Amino acid sequence: MTTERGPIVLGNILITGGASGLGQATVEAVAKAGGRPLIIDVNAPIGDYDHVIADLSDREQAESAVRELAGRADGLSAVVTAAGVDACGRLDAVPAAAWERVIQVNLLGTASVVRAALPYLAESRGRVVTVASTLGLRALSDASAYCAAKFGVVGFTRALAAELAGQVGVTLLIPGGMRTPFFDGRDEQYRPGPDAGLNQPEDVAATIVFALGQPAGCEVRELVVCPATETSWP
Repeated sequence: MTTERGPIVLGNILITGGASGLGQATVEAVAKAGGRPLIIDVNAPIGDYDHVIADLSDREQAESAVRELAGRADGLSAVVTAAGVDACGRLDAVPAAAWERVIQVNLLGTASVVRAALPYLAESRGRVVTVASTLGLRALSDASAYCAAKFGVVGFTRALAAELAGQVGVTLLIPGGMRTPFFDGRDEQYRPGPDAGLNQPEDVAATIVFALGQPAGCEVRELVVCPATETSWP
């Protein structure tokens, strides 16, 4: 016996880091799929989208931005935490403030946004998609801040999935390298080489929309999406 699925309505999707990179690609993918993107970023996004400019390293700014966007849209259907920063280098060479900001934005900012969104997601029986990294599963030298933050996102998301089971859907996305501005401004040694086989962010964003589009009760718990030849996986 088979049952026919009706059309999936994405609804109001809050996306952090939606002004560039994977976040911007997710905004465009959500809009194309009929959803309403709501963006939190330190920069204004491209296009006519509802957004709030906020620094996710500041918990009060993060929480206020979530409440403002949820109020404008009359609720939230899902949250995608795509915002991220990095500070490459050996632990004793990276300024403490820069190292700590990676933790504040990538890990604590993720938790702040999800925490503030939970009342709206519980009401809508919505979803959370967090964005970790292959470096949240495999550590590399000169990436202690990023690895610490992304390992934290992995643990946070897995615990959250257990905590919210049956109430709010939770998906952990573990992407590999993508062709985005994330690598801009780095020392040459920390940039992908000219022959690096990186994914297009649009392809990774499509997997986020796939997770968001599952019917209630069907959970995509974890997604690993990386280039076929990427050295950071497995």
